[in-house]
Amino acid sequence: MNLREKYGIPNNAIITIAGTVGVGKSTMTQALADALQFRTSFENVDQNPYLDLFYEDFEKWSFHLQIYFLAERFKEQKRMFEYGGGFVQDRSIYEDTGIFAKMHQEKGTMNPVDYETYTNLFEAMVMTPYFPHPDLLIYLEGPLDGILSRIQERGRHMEQQTPISYWEEMHARYDKWINSFNACPILRLDINDYDLLKNPQEVETIVERIGHFFEQTAFLRK
Repeated sequence: MNLREKYGIPNNAIITIAGTVGVGKSTMTQALADALQFRTSFENVDQNPYLDLFYEDFEKWSFHLQIYFLAERFKEQKRMFEYGGGFVQDRSIYEDTGIFAKMHQEKGTMNPVDYETYTNLFEAMVMTPYFPHPDLLIYLEGPLDGILSRIQERGRHMEQQTPISYWEEMHARYDKWINSFNACPILRLDINDYDLLKNPQEVETIVERIGHFFEQTAFLRK
C-alpha cells in the first residue's frame, strides 16, 4: 500500500504548493508527488522570456511578466483538470495577483491602468465557478532569515542581484495574503518542522496531515 492509499487521499486530487521565494516549493512538490504517485506541475522559469528583463527593470516589464504568468498558469490549471487530477503543483495562480501585481502597483512599478487591466482579466478568468480551483493549497512559511539563506545557497544570478528589501517586502506581503486567502482550503506548514533534503522520510508526516485534511473536508461535505 502506498502513502496515498494509506492515508486516504483521493487519486484525482490537485494540490498546490504556495509560499515566498526560497521556502522550498519545488522540493515539496517533488517529494509529495513521489509519495502520492502523482504527476508534477512545475513553474517553467527557464523558458520565461520576461523574467530576466523584469529583474533588470521592474517598472518596464512588470505588466508583461504578470500577463505571461497568468496565461501560462491558466493553461496549466486547465490541463491538470482535463487530465483528471492527480497532480502536485509548484506555485499557485493566486499569488500573482494577490502579491506580485499588487505590490508593483502600490510601489509604482506598475501603472494604475495596467494594474486594472491585469486584475480585471484575472477576475474574469480565475475567480469564477468555472475555474478548476485546487482541492488543497499547502502554504509553506518560515522566518525571513532562514529564507534569505536558502536564496543565497541556490545562487540564481537574478535573485542574487535583487535587493534584500525586495525579499523583505515579499515575505511581509505573503503573510498578509495568506491570512485573507479563501479561494480554496489551506494547510499551513512551517519549514522548520521538517527537512526533506536531509530526511526524505519525513514526507510521510506531511502526507498524514494531508490525509486528515481530506478526511475532515469529506465529513463536512456530508
